[in-house]
Amino acid sequence: MIKRSLAAITLGLTLSTSWAQDINFGIISTEATQNLKADWQPLIDDMAKQTGLKITAFFAPDYAGVIEGMRFNKVQMAWLGNKSAMEAVDRANAEVFAQMVNADGTQGYYSHLIVHKDSPLKSLEDVLKNGKSLAFGNGDPNSTSGFLVPGYYVFAKNKIDAKSFFKVTRSANHETNALAVANKQVDIATNNSENLEKLKDRQAEKYANIRVVWTSPLIPLDPMVMSKNVPTEAKEKIKNFFYNYAKTDPREKEIVMKISKLSGFKPSTNDQLLPIRQLDIFSKRNKVEADTLLSEAEKTAKLAEFDKQLAALQ
Repeated sequence: MIKRSLAAITLGLTLSTSWAQDINFGIISTEATQNLKADWQPLIDDMAKQTGLKITAFFAPDYAGVIEGMRFNKVQMAWLGNKSAMEAVDRANAEVFAQMVNADGTQGYYSHLIVHKDSPLKSLEDVLKNGKSLAFGNGDPNSTSGFLVPGYYVFAKNKIDAKSFFKVTRSANHETNALAVANKQVDIATNNSENLEKLKDRQAEKYANIRVVWTSPLIPLDPMVMSKNVPTEAKEKIKNFFYNYAKTDPREKEIVMKISKLSGFKPSTNDQLLPIRQLDIFSKRNKVEADTLLSEAEKTAKLAEFDKQLAALQ
């Protein structure tokens, strides 16, 4: 009996150790899965080889799928945008450990509103004047550049609800929205500078049909996040891999350039999400301020709570 118990314990430890070394790497659905897999798989293969861990790519149809995967420990690390990283930190026991670095030395990227090159819409003012006659392609609700940033700077600041402002509103990933504009399936859509660069490389004829009518302030580059459940030894191996990847090896440099014109990754923490948290609260605050259905007492109480949250982030 003792021998069987010891054997069971040993087997349990072995299985636990083996499980701990299996890392599912979540990749947000900014574009078609086949494109994302082609871009990221070489890095994932290198990570597995250099760390000795079993690394498997995890794809979901939307950003929420990766966040929920982390929440239920089906995903142990992920490439996320800042807003989806904020959700993962708050709801899925995750933490930021690295940040992308652009090859050209710039510190971020931009959200855009895009239209077809032949569109009569020439500016944000034109969009706001003609919303009721336009079909709008919004981004994934957990996207920073596709949803949160335009949601604040374009809509909340102008006291507009995007859901009801346009004739038609639908949500999709960056690639789908860009192609919908290029093919005149929607009149205007959100996108970002990184995805448009990818479209230019992959489908130049579609990119040529797109024109930018609004550009956001600079957005911090995307974070890499990891579950706090990952064992310390595996966590350190993953961190060391990212912090040193593509620093000297020409082949590795080509890989990160293909992912998103990067030079590599640098250490980061949850602090990089502070501006995004502020944007999120500002956006919610503006909506409450513009809500005509709330009583003055309700509005005052809600606004005070938002102000308290913003003060705590200072």
